[in-house]
Amino acid sequence: MSGSYQAPDVVSIGRVSVDLYASELGVGFDGQQSFTKSVGGSPTNVAVAAARLGRRAAIVTKVGDDGFGAYIRMRLAGWGVDTTYVGVQQGGQTPLALAALAPPETPPVVFYRGSAAPDTTLEPADLPPDLVRGCQVLWISQGSLAQGSTASACLEWLAQRDRAHHTVLDLDYRAALWPDRATARGLATDAIALATVVVGNREECEVAVGTGEPDAAADALLAAGVSLAIVKLGGDGALLATQQGRWRIAPTPVQVLCGLGAGDAFGGALCHGLLSGWEAPVIGRLANAAGALVSTRLTCADAMPTIDELEPLLGAAT
Repeated sequence: MSGSYQAPDVVSIGRVSVDLYASELGVGFDGQQSFTKSVGGSPTNVAVAAARLGRRAAIVTKVGDDGFGAYIRMRLAGWGVDTTYVGVQQGGQTPLALAALAPPETPPVVFYRGSAAPDTTLEPADLPPDLVRGCQVLWISQGSLAQGSTASACLEWLAQRDRAHHTVLDLDYRAALWPDRATARGLATDAIALATVVVGNREECEVAVGTGEPDAAADALLAAGVSLAIVKLGGDGALLATQQGRWRIAPTPVQVLCGLGAGDAFGGALCHGLLSGWEAPVIGRLANAAGALVSTRLTCADAMPTIDELEPLLGAAT
């Protein structure tokens, strides 16, 4: 590294893809569609979202040595994401994900990831221990624990981190990545025990801790030693809980075009709020606004907002 290199504040680890979004509202994959191309993968979107909010953010992942991989690296650099730790797997194929807006709020997604996607082949040596321990936010997607050597690498990095603030586990459950829910829950239990912040929607909490009821899920996460538990409630807002209190954050009313990416925008804003040292309810309001704004746009990474774009939705909240 050159002497001018600035280490990232946020290090996000895991899935990456080229995403193709159908433009036709209410049309499923069995209908005629046209598609818009973007970058995706939940932890990659979180890194983009944090960078768009002015944070130094890096994504740790791998792409194939194909045109799609080159496209991803180019687009990430354009958004200001540190690509130092984006590896290129020789002979690998960069994954694709296709989404249909039927329904727009919860679009179905089909993954084309092959038998061993490049982002499942990370090794512990791919990330320097001093960066693992020294970054201000380490963001681990539970999906990263599902397959390949990336799963064991993530658990090793979490152990190296030794529950330093802020160690974030995004429950990010995609059934297609797991053999069954029991396996996903077992790995979630291991990762929760090493995290300081855990965030997930109701279904993801159901998988991880056995209940999707927001307060009960928050109770389970806090009992496991998490400092901040967040349950995303979609159109009902969000619940944030600590040992000192809990806050229900009202939803930001918008007309939804595509619900994909809203949770990742929430995650990038969460990183920004943690780094800013804000109180939980202020973080929740910013994160809700970020998720709401992205849900009015078609794509994920391309749709991530800046602070200036969020201010009209926040009013005097921050």
